[in-house]
Amino acid sequence: MIEMLKAILFGIVEGVTEWLPVSSTGHLILLDELVALNVSPEFKSMFDVVIQLGAILAVVVLYFHKLNPFSPGKSGEEKKQTWSLWAKVILAILPSGLVGVLFDDWMDAHLHTSTVVAAMLILYGVAFILVEKAYQGRHTIQDVNAIDYKTALGIGLFQCLSLIPGTSRSGSTILGAILIGVGRSAGAEFSFFMAIPTMLGASAIKMLKFLLSGVSATGTEIGVLVVGCVVSFVVSL
Repeated sequence: MIEMLKAILFGIVEGVTEWLPVSSTGHLILLDELVALNVSPEFKSMFDVVIQLGAILAVVVLYFHKLNPFSPGKSGEEKKQTWSLWAKVILAILPSGLVGVLFDDWMDAHLHTSTVVAAMLILYGVAFILVEKAYQGRHTIQDVNAIDYKTALGIGLFQCLSLIPGTSRSGSTILGAILIGVGRSAGAEFSFFMAIPTMLGASAIKMLKFLLSGVSATGTEIGVLVVGCVVSFVVSL
């Protein structure tokens, strides 16, 4: 029962922090310093990523019409725009996907510490203040559909920074978008769309690694994962 209550707390923290330009993974790592889950290290490594998928599914629900190229309410031109948007999103996630696959184990072993998380939270908090002040009124792209492929790839390169614990995925991509001329609203929306395939891929990799580790999840651990994902989804909505 205690572990389920902890899972609810983790789900609330994930559901809130996923949509702010602060690191949800970083906050989960810091929370674990205070309210540690009684689970195996292998399961915890997987849990910290998969719980984010629960929050990301809120994007699918809230933006379903905009993201659905088969929506009957769309004109032919709007459907074409939707396919183009998805192509840009897929292009944008390729850099972080490649870096993540190559260095995931190394980063888990060396960077998943409260010290690294705290340092990155402070660094990006200051960066947001400085960048938004310096680039205020200098944005040329205000609509997500106006983002071209070159700009999408540039935003995707900034997402690589989010692989460092404590670095917000949405924060790094929004900052990157602002730096290359995309308005905050359009940058945030594109960042949310990037989160769908990014977290699907990251969750699949983490779950596969857990299965291949030879460690079996207990009934309590499965319950913790389900509760955490459901709560993060509901809080996100």
